Amino acid sequence: ASGELPPSKKKSAPTTISSLGEDLLCEVFLRLPSLPTLVRAALTCPAFLRVVRSSPKFRRRFRDLHPAPLLGVFLDIYDPGMPAFVPIRRRSDPDHAAAVRGADVFLTRVPDLEAEEEGGAEDEGEGEDEDENIGWSMTECRDGYVVLVNRTVGRIIKRVAVYDPLTRGLHLLPAPPGDPEETEVEFHVVTSDEDRRSLRVICICKERKKVRVAVFSPDSKEWQISRKAPRLKLQADDSGTLVNGCVYWATVSKADIHVLKLNTATLQFSRMDPPRHMGGREGLKVGETSDGKLCLACASELTLVVCVQRADGDGVDKWMPNRTFELVDDIDKLRLQFVDRFPCLKVVAIIGGIVYLATFQAEHPSSSGCFLSFCIETEELKEVCPITNSDSSYPYVMAWPPVLVGNKVNSRGYKGL
Repeated sequence: ASGELPPSKKKSAPTTISSLGEDLLCEVFLRLPSLPTLVRAALTCPAFLRVVRSSPKFRRRFRDLHPAPLLGVFLDIYDPGMPAFVPIRRRSDPDHAAAVRGADVFLTRVPDLEAEEEGGAEDEGEGEDEDENIGWSMTECRDGYVVLVNRTVGRIIKRVAVYDPLTRGLHLLPAPPGDPEETEVEFHVVTSDEDRRSLRVICICKERKKVRVAVFSPDSKEWQISRKAPRLKLQADDSGTLVNGCVYWATVSKADIHVLKLNTATLQFSRMDPPRHMGGREGLKVGETSDGKLCLACASELTLVVCVQRADGDGVDKWMPNRTFELVDDIDKLRLQFVDRFPCLKVVAIIGGIVYLATFQAEHPSSSGCFLSFCIETEELKEVCPITNSDSSYPYVMAWPPVLVGNKVNSRGYKGL
């Protein structure tokens, strides 16, 4: 006898994750709890990274199952000046903590232009006070990018910075076109769905009786001004929101609401039919639901009002009836500490079906507050983190990392995990 076992009794090789096919690997990765965990798993070996990078279908399914996590909140408490950052702490999730640690939330790669100018001033003498640099301040935080502007004492913009704290990708832009003394501007970063590194910066210049649009591409390295300057009136403090490639503004009068839309692909403005019964409500914000539909939200004391667009029987998006959420009991259950019995709420942003809210106390404006999240689908209110009262708050949501897109297997340039 040769001592060999018959074929039916030979031991089969153990099945390991490395021996799985790409389809099965995708099914395994879909069951991971979060985007930071997927990044760590994909970077384990080139084969895993290749599976994630080569499948747009997998990436779409993963985004649908796992909302992008909130990493923290930028607070504009030093205006003018760099924002403060409050991280989201999840002790039970080491991958989330690693993403927070890996992000350059102090924005250290953004250059100190004030120090550079001071060095030159020693030789050339002091300039006029109106031209003195007062530093960077944040104006936008969306899709993983923060937008900062560098102004003078006279509020004239000198430079614009578009920065990704996770990848350390930095774009320094020249001042936008137009008369700086008669123009208020806002900026929006438009990225590709598949690769965020492919971007354009949209600048909306609000002049007295008209609106101009300029587009900056890192490839051309200059502002391209649209020839069209429609006669639209946007107030200096009217700030738009980018949703699915369009910028929306919701302005409120005593009894009416006006919704203005800019298609960033065609640079065409249009007016939308506003939702009913939302007129007269202050603090109205524009955002999107978890499936990308347009929505509006505002808060009055401890009541949240949300209005969402949905397709009707003919497939046309229409505003649905308002939904009102009384949050008194929900806030009471969170056992938050306030000077007053109950605070007031302010809608900060609506991202992926989550309404982010900040608490404030009208009689104690300098007191600290809380940052909250409210899920429109589940109607669940959660405490996110304590915050210092500020004029502007910017939720920092982790975007899909460029390292997980494309066919080249190259993990360099990602600092998150």
